Amino acid sequence: MKKNLIFGIFLLIIGFLCLTMLAEKSFWLIALFLLGIYLVYRGIAGGKSVKQKAPALSKDRERYYRETGMNAREIEIFRETMNQTKADIDQLQQNFQANAKLKAIDLRHNTVKAAKALFKELVKEPQKLHYASHFLYTHLPNLVDLTNKYIEISAHEIKSKETYDKMEESILVIDQMAALIAKDYQNFVSDDFEDIDVELSLAKQSIKEEAK
Repeated sequence: MKKNLIFGIFLLIIGFLCLTMLAEKSFWLIALFLLGIYLVYRGIAGGKSVKQKAPALSKDRERYYRETGMNAREIEIFRETMNQTKADIDQLQQNFQANAKLKAIDLRHNTVKAAKALFKELVKEPQKLHYASHFLYTHLPNLVDLTNKYIEISAHEIKSKETYDKMEESILVIDQMAALIAKDYQNFVSDDFEDIDVELSLAKQSIKEEAK
C-alpha cells in the first residue's frame, strides 16, 4: 500500500507538470494524472485489492499497441491501469460470491460480467481508455471498497441496530454503483449499436430499391 501511495504521488506530480507545461493536452497525460489520483486515493483509503506485477509484454502485443499510435510511455500507463483494473475486477467477483445479498446484486445487474466485458473492449481498443475513466478510476474502485467494508461489517458476531442500518444503507449504495458499472459498459459500446443501426438502415434501403 505504501509503494502504491508513493508511486501515485509521483505520477500525480509528473502528470500535473505535464498538463501545465503543454498547451495541447493529450488524453494519455490525463490518464497519467487520473492514475496518480487513483493510486493516492487507494493508498490513503487503504484499499484491499492486491497490486500484482503486470505480465511480460509480448512482441505481438507491443506491435499492436504501436499500430494504434501509442508510444512507450502511453503503453506503460495503459498496462499499469489495466493491471490494477484486473485486480479490482477479481476482488469484486470474490466479494460478490462471498455474500448472498451482494451476489443478488451482481445477478441483477450482471456487474462482474459487464466489468469483464468492458475490460476486454479496452484491451482491443486501448486508444479509448479515456472513454472509460469513470469506470476505471471511480466506479470500479469505489465498488470494491464498499463491498470490502460491507463484508467486513457483516462478519461481526454482534451487531447493533445502527450496524444493521448502516449495512442496509451500504447495500442500497452498492446496488446503485453496480448499476453504474453496467451502464459504463453500455455507454462504451454505444458506438457499435449506432454503427449497426446505420448498416441496418442502408440494408433496408437497398432491399426496397431492389424490390422496385
